Amino acid sequence: MTDDAAPETLRLDPVPGEWRRVSPKYVVVDLVGSLLTGILITVGSGLPWFFSRIDWLLVLPIAIGVISVILVALTPRRVRSIGYLLREDDLLFRRGIMFQRFVAVPYGRMQLVDINRGPLARAVGLSELKLVTAAAASNVTIPGLPEADAEQLRDHLVAVAESRRAGL
Repeated sequence: MTDDAAPETLRLDPVPGEWRRVSPKYVVVDLVGSLLTGILITVGSGLPWFFSRIDWLLVLPIAIGVISVILVALTPRRVRSIGYLLREDDLLFRRGIMFQRFVAVPYGRMQLVDINRGPLARAVGLSELKLVTAAAASNVTIPGLPEADAEQLRDHLVAVAESRRAGL
């Protein structure tokens, strides 16, 4: 049987619906963060070589530098993989390229919806929305949202969570 003729139940399509992605501006924020981290760790790992001049100690900063360059090269694709889907009973969040993570946060279990804005994200007009539940494993942070979208989503989630609050 060919893939085109496969029955609908055998297909491995992602969760259907209108997935919303983070802003393309978030690539810049993530790239700058990755570059600074990579540079600092590479320089820091090169300090033993700098002070001792033992040649084999150069292996560590070179390896970290190569890994940093690879991570920076994958950043745009990694940012494009971040998205969320508002469903009837929950918010579904996804991220990851090779190791994908899908988290469903039921509206009635949300305890806090928080907006954070770091200096670089604020400079390009982006925010980070954090959803907190009682279960630490289901906490979700959606980075790279335009400020207006983050505030609108926060207000929507708070309103829906209040209407579906689980009785405790």
